[in-house]
This record gives sequence, structure tokens and C-alpha cells, in this order.
Amino acid sequence: MKATPRAVLFDLDGTLLDTGPDLARALNRLRADDDLAPLPYATIRPWVSHGSHALMRLGYDLEESSAAYETRRQRLLELYHGDVAAESRLFAGMEAVLAQLEESAIPWGIVTNKPGWLTTPMLDAVGLAARAACVVSGDTTPRAKPRPDPLLAAARALGLAPDTCLYVGDAERDVAAATAAGMPVLVALYGYLGPHDTPHAWGADGSIDAPLDLLRWL
Repeated sequence: MKATPRAVLFDLDGTLLDTGPDLARALNRLRADDDLAPLPYATIRPWVSHGSHALMRLGYDLEESSAAYETRRQRLLELYHGDVAAESRLFAGMEAVLAQLEESAIPWGIVTNKPGWLTTPMLDAVGLAARAACVVSGDTTPRAKPRPDPLLAAARALGLAPDTCLYVGDAERDVAAATAAGMPVLVALYGYLGPHDTPHAWGADGSIDAPLDLLRWL
């Protein structure tokens, strides 16, 4: 970073909030309905940031083009929506980061691929809806990440140039979207990365091992 960012934008799942337990519970409830054994949380966690299709590929051996696949995927989303924030919490240290941003009059927002009908009730449940300066969900713009559109929309909502904002995410598509938007980006190594991910090869401006590490970038 050449200067202190004028705003900080966060990915949601695996960066701002630890949503893995709720998504894992929904997937295992779906599997239980099909008389399948639950998957260990450690197996599910690396796939949480990649959305419902990734969780379906993990939980089921079905063709994505099949009716059975889509029926179960929609049921997975219904189960998740019904209990969207039972265990979801800010990652340890993130509340202090948000408080520091707010104290320093640096607006912060959220750019996620999670659709709005899931994002809105989650943020309401965890008390973040009124605090975020902007929220861009996966269906806010015609194209989601890794396209730059959502990040550009967030910058416009804040009235800032993209290169004055900092984005933090835990997936390669986050880095790709930020890079395409001309926005500095950090990788949250504490997020939902799997053993085959290579975050240091994604071309980010840096990485953080824990939320509090973000404060040194401010």
C-alpha cells in the first residue's frame, strides 16, 4: 500500500465472519435426509468460501445438470436460510479491527458472492447491517467475483476511487476481482483455504495471518 486506504472492503465468508459451522450443519442436515453419514467439519471448512455448488460437489456424487442435484442444492440453501446465523460470528480480533476503522473514520463495507437473500438476514442477525458503509452481494451486479464489477460498485457507493480502497478476501477469485478493479488486496490466511490453495502465488499485495494483522496496514 502506498498510503492509508480511505476504505476497507471485506469478503464475508471466511474473511469477516466465520460462517463455516452454519453451512456445515446445513450440508449435514441435507445428507441426513438422504441417510448419508455426516462429513467432518474439517472436511467441509475449506469449501465454505466457494458456495453452494462446491458444497454439493463435496457432499454428493451427482451430475450438476441433473434435476436431483439442483433439487438438493435448493434444499441446502433453504436449510441454511432457516438457520443462517446460529453460530456465525466475527473472527477473533475482527471486532477490534472494525472498531478501529470506525474510530478512525475509515468506512468499511462488504463485497460477497453470497446472494442478498442470505446476506441481509445474516448481517441483521449478527448486528453488522447498520455498521457497514456498503454491502454488495453476489446478485447486486450482473457479474459476481472474480469479475471486478462488485468491487467497482462498492467503490462507487462509497464515492471513492477503487485504488484508494483496500479489499480483504480468502479466495483466489477475491484477488482476481480486486486486481481487475485496480484495488489493493490482501489475502486472509486464517480463512477457508484448503491444502491445495497457493495464496502466495495469487498476486495479492500481501497477506494477514489474523484479523488484527490488518491494523498494521492502516
